[in-house]
Amino acid sequence: MKTIIITVFIGLFIFSSCSITTNGMTEEDKFIEDLLARMNLQEKIGQLNQHTSQWEMTGPAPNAKNTQDLLEDIKNGRVGSMLNVVGAEATLNAQKIAVENSRLGIPLIFGYDVIHGQKTMFPIPLAEAASWNPDLAVLSSSIAAKEAAANGLHWTFAPMVDVGRDARWGRVMEGAGEDAYLTTAFSLARVQGFQGDDLSNENTIAACAKHFAGYAFSESGRDYNVVEIGGESLHNVVLPPFKALAESGVATFMNAFNTIDGMPATASSYLQRDLLKGEWGYDGFVVSDWNSIGEIMIHGAAADLKECAFRAITAGSDMDMEATAYIKYLEELVMEGKVDVKLIDDAVRRILRIKYRLGLFEDPYKYSNIDREKANIYTGEHKSASRKVARESMVLLKNEGNLLPITSSVKSIAVIGPLADDNDSPLGNWRAQAIPNSAVSMLSGIKAAADGIKINYAEGCKLATAGRAFPTHLTINNTDKSGFSAAVNAAKKSELVLLAIGEDAFMSGEGRSQTDITLRGLQQELFDAIYKVNKNIVVVLMNGRPLVIPEIAEKAPAILEAWHGGTEAGHAIADVVFGKYNPSGKLPMTFPLNVGQIPIYYNYKNTGRPDTGNPEDNLWSSYTDAPNTPLYPFGFGLSYTTFEYSDIKVSSSEISKGETLQVSVNVSNTGTVDGEEVVQLYICDKAATYARPLKELKGFQKVSIKAGGTENITFKLSDKELGYYFPNGKYVLEPGGFRVYVGGSSEVKHSVNFSLK
Repeated sequence: MKTIIITVFIGLFIFSSCSITTNGMTEEDKFIEDLLARMNLQEKIGQLNQHTSQWEMTGPAPNAKNTQDLLEDIKNGRVGSMLNVVGAEATLNAQKIAVENSRLGIPLIFGYDVIHGQKTMFPIPLAEAASWNPDLAVLSSSIAAKEAAANGLHWTFAPMVDVGRDARWGRVMEGAGEDAYLTTAFSLARVQGFQGDDLSNENTIAACAKHFAGYAFSESGRDYNVVEIGGESLHNVVLPPFKALAESGVATFMNAFNTIDGMPATASSYLQRDLLKGEWGYDGFVVSDWNSIGEIMIHGAAADLKECAFRAITAGSDMDMEATAYIKYLEELVMEGKVDVKLIDDAVRRILRIKYRLGLFEDPYKYSNIDREKANIYTGEHKSASRKVARESMVLLKNEGNLLPITSSVKSIAVIGPLADDNDSPLGNWRAQAIPNSAVSMLSGIKAAADGIKINYAEGCKLATAGRAFPTHLTINNTDKSGFSAAVNAAKKSELVLLAIGEDAFMSGEGRSQTDITLRGLQQELFDAIYKVNKNIVVVLMNGRPLVIPEIAEKAPAILEAWHGGTEAGHAIADVVFGKYNPSGKLPMTFPLNVGQIPIYYNYKNTGRPDTGNPEDNLWSSYTDAPNTPLYPFGFGLSYTTFEYSDIKVSSSEISKGETLQVSVNVSNTGTVDGEEVVQLYICDKAATYARPLKELKGFQKVSIKAGGTENITFKLSDKELGYYFPNGKYVLEPGGFRVYVGGSSEVKHSVNFSLK
């Protein structure tokens, strides 16, 4: 194998060390320029194409024409990347086809959707954001990268950094929620976990910031739908996480399916050339989403696939995922003089640069190590980490009468619900190479932890009757109540009920938009039936999005948001309900009171007629049939202890541009157990050229405080936090008054004032 590598690449390295003498060029630049100079136009265009595997790479290619065509394209250097080729042996075989047959031996880059784990599943990204602990995202992403790299992969299509305000949109499960600041923090952490400090390390993979841009703002919460968004929201809400990732060195970007104000994002020169590669100085490459180049035509913004190719390459989309537009038409467009070859050279440089940084030119087979694959995947250490992240991601939404944690005085527990003994849904959607039905169910976790406690289990009802592989529509069970009797009997003979309800794993995710995000099927009726015989109900929610649960919130004395918690979900739930871990999560996304409030989010702007709170005042911005306020606000979450805030101070009542303001607060644990609190800082620019939100998150710290103890927490505010973007994208700092809030959720009331001069 080493002989092959030397034979293929020795000429390139000699050429790179001798032929380029331009001052200031790095070895990376020299290598790329030398290789680019040796490539013909077809080979250059080949690097811009990504195709999915059409056969199992551990065996010979079938004789089907499309498979043979792909095989010949790989051999002739007309494919730059492949996706869905997984496994050390499969990637080794595919890489050999490219390296040992093509003229220049340029290696492929293998991509895959590694969203919240490769084989060891971690909580879905939305759940992980509920921990408000970005260090956990570094941990989970580094383990996902280690497992993916051991599977022969180089590149993940993650993190999703779309700021999502609409819980009807199924892909909110894949991001960090509704706030740009929190999304930025977790996105940076995930990139750090995936890429580490050295992308050529064999345990790291290239990350991808997606979807650029505006995808989560799709109308009606319907996936792939159009986006109409003003410049102020685009620059202050949607773009900041992308800008932060571009500046921090994320390897790749992925553009979006949607149009923005009529322009397909994949064809947007403003986004890709002017902002990303221009103003932000980004040197990685942009990959399309699946056939998003071809969909330019379907949007009605191109007449045919050839025009799609023209629009995408001129706009700055470097790699074509599965549309075949570039491989079919770019050479023709260059020959016709419609596309400057310099645009193609720029795209090729970017792709070669990432391959170089991954170390693939030094050793194209280094990720395809079967021994490392056996040793580094689904280990006990990785499962333990998954359990740690899962329990810290849970949010205690209600706990009347301190029903939780369950004490030793409780001798019988009913475990009920369609998700109670489900060992598949906790894996969540976007589960990569997870083994189906491999998660620890809540029932298993409770049984393992319930020393000396009688467990009475009953399913109660089924959630869905459709298959789970990737159903287009789920058939919800609305009629079969045959399990109610057993569930009611279990509740009657138990002191306490743990009721697991929510969503199947495939009710949220891509293509899983819903107009109704209440509890589906018979779940509400099951709760009502149990509540009649035993009111000591702890509702354990398992879901991928905020749900509308007003009746549950009113009646259930305790509610624990457990999300889809990954491989060790059941054990993590047991850790929390039995008090081994004191819950510390906070909501990264608002829970609506009803669907009609959506989109609902904390950082809204005031209107000229803000709600007075008086139902008789109908000429104000309010509903006649519901309040404006949500069921549970952004940043909310309870603990088994209580916290009090006092003595909020600012270091000065007035600062100048370029100066830093210190904000301090005392946080006291006034309960009887140790706990962690997420201390959140919000600001309000009271009078600006453009109306600003009533609150904007600008800092948070997760701190552990002993029972009876007090910690002094300090934040710093600078030009970076106090300015904002005009609709034209210009960042401004305007003098005037500010209000700063510090507390335990976005509904914090206590504030102090200062001014910027």
